[in-house]
Amino acid sequence: MITTADFWFDPVCPWAWMTSRWMLEVELVREVQVHWNVMSLAVLNEGRELPPEYVDLMAAAWAPVRVIIAAQLEHGDSVVLPLYTALGTRIHLQQRKDYEMVIAESLAEVGLPAELAGVGKTTKVDEQLRASHIRGVTLVGEEVGTPVISVLGPDGGRVAFFGPVVTPAPKGEAAGRLWDGTVLVAATPGFYEIKRTRTSGPIFD
Repeated sequence: MITTADFWFDPVCPWAWMTSRWMLEVELVREVQVHWNVMSLAVLNEGRELPPEYVDLMAAAWAPVRVIIAAQLEHGDSVVLPLYTALGTRIHLQQRKDYEMVIAESLAEVGLPAELAGVGKTTKVDEQLRASHIRGVTLVGEEVGTPVISVLGPDGGRVAFFGPVVTPAPKGEAAGRLWDGTVLVAATPGFYEIKRTRTSGPIFD
């Protein structure tokens, strides 16, 4: 039986990118189908005290999520993953900082209208963006970030968790084993957290 997993991401988050590449591996080795959703670090951090460099990142982070939401509204769910992959490849693998150019190139790669880029500078789809964000955050709480994953638990209820935060993204059966373990502990009543200090940044391979 195929398990449907909902995955919430912000395209500017390197850790969400790592986890998303792991989930693509999971789809290959387990009967899992991922439904891709947008959440927003800019929305999550509204009203918070942030370091100056993070304030700049959050200001820039609005455009990519708005463009994905606009593309989804006009062209359906099927465009979300390819557009995310196009954006993420440029932002994370190529370390590109000019988001305006990144968005334009990504839309062209996926075959979406260039005018969608303009939505990134407006609040036109913010209501839908916030609704998508809230659906994910409501499942796990605002003390976490992106990504968020939700699946049906063994009792038929929804099980949701932040992460896993992992680098590099496991491949093949290693990806499957991490999925098995993550879902197992997340479905355990009263389970909240396993954590250790990160000693490495994202390893993009």
